[in-house]
Amino acid sequence: MARIRIWIDPQHADGTVCEHKIKPSGKPRDPESGCTGRARYQVMCSEHGAVGEPTGLRVLAEPAQSAHRDSHKAVPAPAA
Repeated sequence: MARIRIWIDPQHADGTVCEHKIKPSGKPRDPESGCTGRARYQVMCSEHGAVGEPTGLRVLAEPAQSAHRDSHKAVPAPAA
């Protein structure tokens, strides 16, 4: 059985993943990078894809991440 990963993706306003270094304001540190800044955070699951609605702050996405992780723990593993 494959390991299930649950993480939080920082995203641009258009939904693409933002991997740029940013300032605390969410704006890019390098203005020449072409990054529009982080607009939202989306909980992602390797099994289910996007989980819930995106939020404007990472701290607001963390409870959804924990809850989704706990929901996977609650499901019994299939018998071998």
